[in-house]
Amino acid sequence: MVLNATALFLLFALFSLVAPRDVSASPEAWREMSRPGAVALMRHAYAPGTSDPSNFRLGDCSTQRNLNDAGRDQARRIGDAFRSNGIVVDRVLASEWCRSTETAELLGLGAVEPLPSLNSFFDARHRRDEQTEATLDFLRSQPGDQRLVLVTHQVNISALTGRGTASGEFVIIDITPDGQIEVVGEILISQ
Repeated sequence: MVLNATALFLLFALFSLVAPRDVSASPEAWREMSRPGAVALMRHAYAPGTSDPSNFRLGDCSTQRNLNDAGRDQARRIGDAFRSNGIVVDRVLASEWCRSTETAELLGLGAVEPLPSLNSFFDARHRRDEQTEATLDFLRSQPGDQRLVLVTHQVNISALTGRGTASGEFVIIDITPDGQIEVVGEILISQ
């Protein structure tokens, strides 16, 4: 049976509608997230574009790159995935950028607390080391039995873990006895 281009396109479109959206949500990764002391470093949900407009102002969402409807839906589905896997989170912290705060709120996992060290330094690379160390200090100071979700930006996650992440993806980390970050899992709920 030979399919023409239209038939192949329709099959691909149909498959994409029924294909699982959890790209890397293995049972092992969810088990890691369920352990006391697990931390999810999450990149905000999908916000089209890169960087922020030149008139960016913290606290004024109209001057920032924000989530679109797909990103909002993605954030809600991530929160649903936490709940369906029985994950109870003790604290949710977020960058003060609107796309991160909105993602954290839409997860519906608890009250959202701002953590300025999670703010993006994409356009201010000179702040990388200072913010990364402040985030590490925060993580090292937390009780070892709490599950945390930190919603931040790609640059912050890369600085902390050396890994890239897609929008809405999170890496699950532990803080080792010597205070370093160890990545123990990754989960992506695609847009």
